[in-house]
Amino acid sequence: MEINWNTAPTNVHQDHVIAHVIGATVIGYFHADESLHILLDIGFVLTIYVDGEMGLLPKGVAVSELGVGEAEKNALSDGIDLLLDGAESDSVSGSIELTSAPIECLIEEVEFYAGEAGRRKILIRGVESDFVVETSPVAREIFIRAAEVGAV
Repeated sequence: MEINWNTAPTNVHQDHVIAHVIGATVIGYFHADESLHILLDIGFVLTIYVDGEMGLLPKGVAVSELGVGEAEKNALSDGIDLLLDGAESDSVSGSIELTSAPIECLIEEVEFYAGEAGRRKILIRGVESDFVVETSPVAREIFIRAAEVGAV
C-alpha cells in the first residue's frame, strides 16, 4: 500500500531534540517499549515513539528507563559500549536486538511527515546516507531502513 506523506509541523520539544542530534552520527539502533532507540556517536540515544514523538537521553539513562529486566539492561549497555568503541558486531540481549548501523549517517537534517491513520515518517538525512523511520500508532509498529542519499 502506497502512503501519501505530507510535510508535518514539529512541536517545540521535537525541534529541541532535532537541534541536538544535528552533527551526530547514527551508529546503531534497537526496538524496545514500542519505540525505536537510535544510538548516536555522542553517547546519547534518540528515541522515536510510535506516535512520532521524540526524546533524547544519555545512553545510561535511556537504558535504565527501559521496561526490561536488569540482565537485559546490562547486556544492552555492554553492546552499546562496544558500538561506541567502534565494534561492528550486533548483539542480542534477550528480547532486544542491538543492530549496528548498516551505513554511515552523519545527521544533517531531520524531516517530519504525516500520513493517514496517524502514521508518521521521520527522515534522518545524512551526508552520505539517510535513515527512514516509519511509525503506525494503530498497528503499534515502527520500522527503520537505511538508504543512499537521494533514494528516499
